[in-house]
Amino acid sequence: MSIKTNACRILDSLNMPYTLHEYDWDENQLDAATVAVKVGLQTSQLFKTLVLRGDKSGIIAACIPGNQELNLKSLASASGNKKVEMVSVKEIQSLTGYIRGGVSPLGMKKKYPFYLHSSVKLMELVSISGGRRGLQIFLSGADLAAASEGHLVDIAYS
Repeated sequence: MSIKTNACRILDSLNMPYTLHEYDWDENQLDAATVAVKVGLQTSQLFKTLVLRGDKSGIIAACIPGNQELNLKSLASASGNKKVEMVSVKEIQSLTGYIRGGVSPLGMKKKYPFYLHSSVKLMELVSISGGRRGLQIFLSGADLAAASEGHLVDIAYS
């Protein structure tokens, strides 16, 4: 496959199996549910990556199933913060190297503390952004946990 993003290069360097899935994207439909339908998965299998700022830690990243909402209090507690809040959309690219709708938990331009929803370890197949809009990476939940070196925590609710 000719598409190689930083996320792909990381998985290649770790000899982890994955597949790439391209889809047609729309600026107004970058939500997890829409992307999941386009790549043929359940929304719970599509993990969305969020970038936040903690009052003590600074920038952190979190990854949760697409059918759930981030629990800010749980993430703050897990990350040693009193409070965490989403960074503004205009900050995402300068912080991560990725644009909204294409933020991958792998290959950000800086290694931020990373928190991954604990359900990932039970999942045979999950999907994450490949590092650009219109590209998803399918891999096992265990491989995502290992490759991301994420802290496995319960940070989301339905």
